[in-house]
Amino acid sequence: MTAVDVRAWIAEDLGAGDLTSEAVVPEGARARAVILLKERGVVCGLEPVRAVFEALDPEVAFEQVAADGDETEGEIARLEGDARALLGGERLALNLLGRLSGIATLTRLHVDAVDGTGVTILDTRKTTPGLRALEKYAVRCGGGTNHRLRLDDGVLIKDNHLRLAGSVGAAVELAKGSGAEVEVECESLEEVREALAAGADWLLLDNMSLSRLVEAVALVAGRAKLEASGGITLDNVREVAETGVDFISIGALTHSARAIDVSMEVL
Repeated sequence: MTAVDVRAWIAEDLGAGDLTSEAVVPEGARARAVILLKERGVVCGLEPVRAVFEALDPEVAFEQVAADGDETEGEIARLEGDARALLGGERLALNLLGRLSGIATLTRLHVDAVDGTGVTILDTRKTTPGLRALEKYAVRCGGGTNHRLRLDDGVLIKDNHLRLAGSVGAAVELAKGSGAEVEVECESLEEVREALAAGADWLLLDNMSLSRLVEAVALVAGRAKLEASGGITLDNVREVAETGVDFISIGALTHSARAIDVSMEVL
């Protein structure tokens, strides 16, 4: 993953200084600590964690015991450095680690649930402002695939675009002039037919029932990529995958993942 600039996050948390550590911990004191996953999950975020502690103590020794993408529990990193720096970076580092590991873990559960079907699990742009690159990296650590990172990554015509363009067919015809692959959201089989007739490359089948998805797959017959989205959970993701779609996109991977329980323990 690319380097992360953590300075603004440190300033947000540290303010004018860590009053507690400055009062209780002698200046220049050194400490050793371990970082733990307190429940089984997929590790994600060790490089941002390292960046936090290195920003506060450039001489800190940071040793990874696990790697991003590993599914594990218990000790995942060891560190040694200025004691005040370790305490000052603890909460920010754990917030990042818990959040990103939670996304990676939830993604892995969905990927495992569709194993053998040939379906690709996609994320969405439903991410935390300022954290999109990290959250999408977490999806990759969990075995998922990133959809668009930004609006300039591709054409995806959704319901509000359709209202302004007038129809699925009109929107697709207009978008074909962009030179990019054209994906369009379809809520009915009639819209699927219209999108195909207009030459859409990719159809997003929005909130369709399982039986309707099966019909759409038969209707398209390989003439466009098919993505199912809306109302998909761990309980039904395999059933959706078995309808024959190519992709399943799940906003909950990033907007509703529960943070993994993590801690830092000074030795």
